[in-house]
Amino acid sequence: MYNTLMEMRILFFGYLIGINLLAFFTMGLDKQKAIRHAFRIPEAVLFLFSIIGGSLGTLAGMFVFHHKTRKLKFLIGIPVILLLQSAAAAALISSARDIVFY
Repeated sequence: MYNTLMEMRILFFGYLIGINLLAFFTMGLDKQKAIRHAFRIPEAVLFLFSIIGGSLGTLAGMFVFHHKTRKLKFLIGIPVILLLQSAAAAALISSARDIVFY
């Protein structure tokens, strides 16, 4: 059971790293498209990446690439998503201490 639990944790953290990198570089790509007046990545896609676990990458991308920092829905929305995800993770970790694995 321990190996399976460890494998699940590795997969989960791998997913989080991947989705955050994808969200980060998508913000950079959209910034470049904005500069070139090219076809843009829809804001819904940027929010979707945040909602499915890439909120930290999106937030980092906003400030590294100076992108969407004037849009209130991004300036407030992305940190709120990150806070909600952090609270959910803390609650899961806290409740997981009570679970006994045999």
